[in-house]
Amino acid sequence: MKNPKVKLFALSTCSHCKSTKKLLDDCTVEYQMVEVDLLQGDERKAILEDVKKINPSCSFPTIIIGDKVIVGYKEKEIKEALGL
Repeated sequence: MKNPKVKLFALSTCSHCKSTKKLLDDCTVEYQMVEVDLLQGDERKAILEDVKKINPSCSFPTIIIGDKVIVGYKEKEIKEALGL
């Protein structure tokens, strides 16, 4: 799969989330990032419901690469999913 769609659900204060963001940046991957803790009200509630659908424990970072969901900072797994 060439250039899979990547979405990162993160917390602005989470060190594992920052490491994941740095890894994606270092791999020059385009991705969409949502810092869940910076959202408010209904928007935050809606995003948390979306995250719970793919990661019932609702932990961060939660990364979607194509149709694969990776929970936590797992460099090897992330690079494999990106085809690197």
